[in-house]
Amino acid sequence: MRTAVVGIGQSRQAKRREVTIGALVRESVDAALTDARLEFADIDAVVLSKTPDLFDGVMNPELYLADAMGARGLPVTRVFTGGSVGGHAAIYGAHLVQAGLAKRVLVVAYSKESEGDFTWALSRGLPFSAHLGAGAGAHFAPIIREYIRRSGAPEHIGWQVAVNHRLNATRNPYAHIQRPDITVEEVRASRMLWDPIRYLESCPSSDGSCAIVVTGADDTGGGTHPPAWIHGMSWRTETGHFAGRDEVNPEAGRQCAADAYRQAGITDPAREIDTAELYIPYSWYEPMWLENIGLAEEGRAWELVDDGSTAFGGRLPVNPSGGVLSGNPTGATGLLRFAEAALQVRGTAGAHQVDGARLAVGHAMGGASQFHALWVVGSDRP
Repeated sequence: MRTAVVGIGQSRQAKRREVTIGALVRESVDAALTDARLEFADIDAVVLSKTPDLFDGVMNPELYLADAMGARGLPVTRVFTGGSVGGHAAIYGAHLVQAGLAKRVLVVAYSKESEGDFTWALSRGLPFSAHLGAGAGAHFAPIIREYIRRSGAPEHIGWQVAVNHRLNATRNPYAHIQRPDITVEEVRASRMLWDPIRYLESCPSSDGSCAIVVTGADDTGGGTHPPAWIHGMSWRTETGHFAGRDEVNPEAGRQCAADAYRQAGITDPAREIDTAELYIPYSWYEPMWLENIGLAEEGRAWELVDDGSTAFGGRLPVNPSGGVLSGNPTGATGLLRFAEAALQVRGTAGAHQVDGARLAVGHAMGGASQFHALWVVGSDRP
């Protein structure tokens, strides 16, 4: 069964101390339902994505948030895979429709990081494991360094990605970080956190939520805007740590993208895709993920950054919304990438709309880059 996104909503990303978690979630839910011109009575199932419960200290949030999500009397599924969780939730919701288990599915995602301690949650000691007090950046830094060694990329590439994404965010009123005057020199001068990752090459810690409504092909006519058709979607997982694993270019990511492109009938993604919303928590992951999901030749993606191809207005704009570098409510970040891709092909992305976007990629990754999810959405019915 063909599926489509008919409603999209998101909250402003920031330190949202003025709202509860329930109110934060309800912002995006109400917006998505309004966009789809639907009521809670029209929804058949709800899918919730968020980070591990330790991250914000609320256990079993799918129960706590039932009212806020309009889930009373409806089946609710909690999806969890790490930072990629929002992407997996979107695909799971579409699978429910494809399987005939629901006509309309509301997918909801959130994080309220101002009420938690992510670094503590990531660094806690586990049984039979060495205690890691480093957080996420220290895990990814040596992988980035290895990419630089393999590709021979010059050091300014990461700085330029950071500038591109932060400038993109100035066109997006929902983005957390607004730095209209940012420069490469400013990024280069920012303090080193984990070599080679500097402060301004890193994602923020944000509060925010996102929601989408997924339906079947026969149920797409009542929304405010044209649907975003799902042309292909896939997820893959590999073990986080094993001998010989290529963390620079994970096999699971390659397989995930190849499967989604196959479903979409795409044979040359680097030429056929118009824009991509990629999960880029640290600037160097732009060239790394472009190569991993087949949007650039291996070892050459940094050249697309260098020549302006991935900037807004370039041949392949990456993260026109500002992406993860400009707003990172982790439990919602993957769904935001998927939703932003859908906005692009509907032509409703506002000031960060990419001209002529007909096919877009939404991408999410999580954990130690072992969780991968990706979908291809288009303006035309497949």
